Amino acid sequence: MPPSPPPRPLAPVDAAPWNAPLAELSPAYFGLVMATGIIALGAHMMGRALLAQALLWLNLLQYAGLCLLYGLRAWCYPQQFGRDLIDHLRGPGFFTTVAASGILASQAMVQLECLPLGVALWALAVLLWLLLTYTIFAAFTVKQDKPPLDKGISGAWLLAVVATQSLAVSSCLLAARIGQPLRLELNLLALSMWLWGGMLYIWMMSLIFYRYTFFRFAPSDLSPPYWINMGAMAISTLAGALLIQNAPHAPFLAQLLPFVKGFTLLYWATGTWWIPMLLVLGIWRHVYRRFPLHYDPLYWGAVFPLGMYAASTWQMDKAMEFGFLRSLPQVFWWVALAAWALAFVGMLRRLVRSVLRWPVK
Repeated sequence: MPPSPPPRPLAPVDAAPWNAPLAELSPAYFGLVMATGIIALGAHMMGRALLAQALLWLNLLQYAGLCLLYGLRAWCYPQQFGRDLIDHLRGPGFFTTVAASGILASQAMVQLECLPLGVALWALAVLLWLLLTYTIFAAFTVKQDKPPLDKGISGAWLLAVVATQSLAVSSCLLAARIGQPLRLELNLLALSMWLWGGMLYIWMMSLIFYRYTFFRFAPSDLSPPYWINMGAMAISTLAGALLIQNAPHAPFLAQLLPFVKGFTLLYWATGTWWIPMLLVLGIWRHVYRRFPLHYDPLYWGAVFPLGMYAASTWQMDKAMEFGFLRSLPQVFWWVALAAWALAFVGMLRRLVRSVLRWPVK
């Protein structure tokens, strides 16, 4: 029996000019929803109701539009979609779908006070977390061709931590709004996800820090998702602060209160440590090495941590009853809003240029 011929390589994606952006859509584009959502929640916390509502409705539209675009991409370009899913650099970007769903669930509960919508989005986030966690990391484990550490890991991997902690946050908010028999179970789920997210950060951050300090580092390697080094700790702080606030309604949380408070402060201090480091590296990249600064969908991964740091510091100050940190989150919220506005204008300019390049028939 003659040997079977070797399998032919996958053909490259042949996209027409008008749908090329769909073929190349970044798996991390739901970072737009994450960034808009956390800035809206920050505005709501700080009493800026009109802006918070405007950003909420904008975020609902963005989420619906991105769901449609992702669905179309999976339908039209299934091979490229599947390759991205198991790619070491692009695959973790899909965790933005989980975090975006969790953030929007939080907005539905806090801003809209619409519990059914919040529950639906929370359930979707849980389902996506299960599917993506055990698909992506199982694929990374069993695939034959793997990149070396310095080519295969980036700050985007920490989106898995952000996704996990977004479930902790939304579960806390849901538990605070319902009664028994599910309140205790939701608080336990939130605590478990909070602890697992912290463990995952330790694993991943060890590899990222090792890559930082023992491999050659070029300006192109310092992509915007490295800000998630801080953002993952900020959302962990937010989840911890909400667990502290839920402690009066969950006896096991009350028993663990010193532990939860200690780790919440640890997360906040770690995130705070990253801010000067990331600013120094950004200056090295764009000023000293003159790396061009232009719009990239990955920049939403830098806007989100700024907004999350503001929101988490606000809630931690409230939960811990410090009182002296209240001005810090307000400063960071304004910085995050400015960064969001710049990125949003850049996105609109990119969209307009793409439309103008379409051929006219």
